Amino acid sequence: MSVQIIDARGLKCPQPILKITANAIKMKSGDILEITADCATFENDLRDWCSRSKKMLMWVREEAGAKKAQIQF
Repeated sequence: MSVQIIDARGLKCPQPILKITANAIKMKSGDILEITADCATFENDLRDWCSRSKKMLMWVREEAGAKKAQIQF
C-alpha cells in the first residue's frame, strides 16, 4: 500500500478532480490518495467522483483554509 499526495491548492474546478482522475490510473487496490484543494466546490465534486468511481472517501477535513481528503482505492 502506498500513499500519493496531491496539492491542488490554487486550482479551480474541475482541475482538482482531473488531477485525481489522472492519478487514479496509477493506483493499486488499497493505495491511498491524499489531496488538498481550496476550490469552493471541491468537497461536493470529490464526493460525487468517489461515488461514481466506487472509491472509498475516508475523510474530508478543513485545514488551513483548504479541504484535505483521503481516498482509498
